[in-house]
Amino acid sequence: MTERVVINAELKNDPRMVRLSELLRELGRVAIAFSGGVDSTFLAAVAGETLGRANVLLVTAISETYGPRERADSETLAELLGLERIVIDTHELEIPEFRHNPPDRCYYCKKELFTQIREVVAGRGKFVMCDGSNTADTHDFRPGRRAVREQGVRSPLLEAGLSKDDIRELSRRMNLPTWNKPAYACLSSRFPYGTDISPEMVERVGACEEELFKLGFTGCRVRHHGDVARIEVPPERIAEIAAPEMRRRVVERFKALGYKYVTLDLQGYRTGSMNEVLSDEIRLAEGEKPSRS
Repeated sequence: MTERVVINAELKNDPRMVRLSELLRELGRVAIAFSGGVDSTFLAAVAGETLGRANVLLVTAISETYGPRERADSETLAELLGLERIVIDTHELEIPEFRHNPPDRCYYCKKELFTQIREVVAGRGKFVMCDGSNTADTHDFRPGRRAVREQGVRSPLLEAGLSKDDIRELSRRMNLPTWNKPAYACLSSRFPYGTDISPEMVERVGACEEELFKLGFTGCRVRHHGDVARIEVPPERIAEIAAPEMRRRVVERFKALGYKYVTLDLQGYRTGSMNEVLSDEIRLAEGEKPSRS
């Protein structure tokens, strides 16, 4: 990981950090939905420094839709930050509205998550629930934001006007090991809307992504289309994964995991590629500006 997190005087005086710290002081005590990703780790680190460790509680949701490496990362990072972490079990796949995978699937996941967080912290005094949303979450289809609003969850990074680039830069300056960690989303985002999601399908997709990781590919996605696995890797690595020997190894491993066909998306990895089929009407229903591309 890293030797220690550093928030020196120069960093504390950065206007972005000043805004964020002021917001956190207003909240007093915070319970952060903590995945161990770039955003929630940064928020947790600043909250711990600003409010004191006793006033920060991390809550990590464990479910079938998150891979084992992500679970392990959240534990290690909580220890690094010296913050208390509670683990809760969520069962999104038991929620019919989630399992049937409608365009607003994430709403039901976030509703379940924050309902459970509220219950688990209720006996610990007054904590304000927070998440790691930032300005990047206003630029794509994010139905989970509706649940955030309904549940009274605060988003300090977004409220302070911090972008993903800001968070990565400030994380690097703080010596956080997550500063360059690839973005991660739950495995249910790998399925086309309207496709029922089963534990077996989630496990297969997760296993395929783990195989890519073992082969040295990070920041990748395996999209499930029935018998077809559609691989997204960063555009600059398309030639590498398409090389004959690497291609053979990937196809062999994916077929062993149950896919009949293995394809490579020539556009490469991009956030929310499954959202490209959504109409402007659906996007507008979630309060999002329609796309013009």
